Amino acid sequence: MTTYADPVPGGRAGDGDRAQALAEDLAANGVHGVVLSWVDTCGVNRVKTVPVARLASAARWGVGMSPVFDLFLADDSIVTGDLQGGPDGDLRLVPDLDHVVPLAGQPGWAWAPVDRMRQDGTMHPGCSRTILRRLVGAAREQGIELKASIEIEFALGRGDVPYPAFEPACVGSSYGMTRLVEQTDFCADALEALAAEGVDVDQIHPEYAAGQYEVSVGALDPVGAADRSVLVRQTLRAVAQRHGLRISFSPSVLEAGVGNGGHLHLSAWRDGANLHSTGDGRYAMTAEGEAFAAGVLDALPALAAVTTPSPASYLRLQPSHWAGVYACWGHETRESALRIVTGMVGNTGRAANIEVKCADLAANPYLLVGGAVAAGLDGVARGLTLPDEISGDPAGLDPVQAEKAGVRRLPTSLAEAVEAFAASPLPAAAFGDLVVDAVLAVRRGEAARVAGLDAAAVAEAYRWVY
Repeated sequence: MTTYADPVPGGRAGDGDRAQALAEDLAANGVHGVVLSWVDTCGVNRVKTVPVARLASAARWGVGMSPVFDLFLADDSIVTGDLQGGPDGDLRLVPDLDHVVPLAGQPGWAWAPVDRMRQDGTMHPGCSRTILRRLVGAAREQGIELKASIEIEFALGRGDVPYPAFEPACVGSSYGMTRLVEQTDFCADALEALAAEGVDVDQIHPEYAAGQYEVSVGALDPVGAADRSVLVRQTLRAVAQRHGLRISFSPSVLEAGVGNGGHLHLSAWRDGANLHSTGDGRYAMTAEGEAFAAGVLDALPALAAVTTPSPASYLRLQPSHWAGVYACWGHETRESALRIVTGMVGNTGRAANIEVKCADLAANPYLLVGGAVAAGLDGVARGLTLPDEISGDPAGLDPVQAEKAGVRRLPTSLAEAVEAFAASPLPAAAFGDLVVDAVLAVRRGEAARVAGLDAAAVAEAYRWVY
């Protein structure tokens, strides 16, 4: 469980002693270094590392890192925003001691997510993890608890194929046993590593696209869920490398076909009751549960620059590909951007949730979850209700039917997503001006660097970044 309190210079009471004891325990178990991990605006997991003996110092005073990393593009070039950029300044990376995990896929290393603090002792207003923690804190002040999880789809490629080409590491049928047999050692080792790290895996199985698999993990509090998404991907990457495989979480590994999603599951609770399963509304939603879902649905066009942030995302976002490209909702409808999941009879109180399907793993998971939380709370505050649900594939609706049903196509390009993001008041209210400035600068930079490239070149440009 995440500690919902900001770190402080010198550490909170007992942090120094706790970190020292933790470091000694890690060292006794063969850990030599600790990865201090955060996710930048373009969705890349950036790190600094310290020897395990320096963990206590890092917990008290942080480790230095430039704020310019918020302006990095996926190719490591750097843009400048209206409010930030350049070589000036320093931040401190402060590890969360509650989430230090020895890495089963990387013996000798442990991992810790960080919050970013300024040298004056205040939290960096561009730290997405801190922002998510505070959004969840605002929900708690209203008596709303939240649970979340992020699905992880990925493609396994042969490691002996010349870079940057992709050739799937299996040829079996989608969801087929043959494909599991082909990568049985990888999948078994992935389960073993994740279990050793304390990650409860719900499913691991072959998926639809070439070389594609999926890992679904158990729900946690929202910050823990975002942390877990980062940890699981790092672990899968390490296990894949040990098996001579390349792994890609990119939204579109190839220019055509089905890509990798990063679907977000989210549920809201009050006094221990699931607001999506204990009411007398549609599909047993409470009024608050429906308002939360309606807020998320209403905000999806504006949040596209966060949920689908890469030029490669828009190769994936094609109608009739279960990518959720239409802003509409349905009960267990996998073509709608928002899916109402009720779960099996007898288990609805635990399982009911909303799924945001128009999301992928190029997203910064803290901004992804934070945007959905902020939108849901906005829906509750405004008392929103869901429009009529859809069934089937909304791509089959003619324009008149679609307008009558309130079905809208989500942005079809990164440039269109940037326009919707900039025009909405929600991002600034949820994330603050500094994050909005970084998102706009980075997304515009990514769009500019692929201008004129065909779909195959766009897919190749991002294939091994994520």
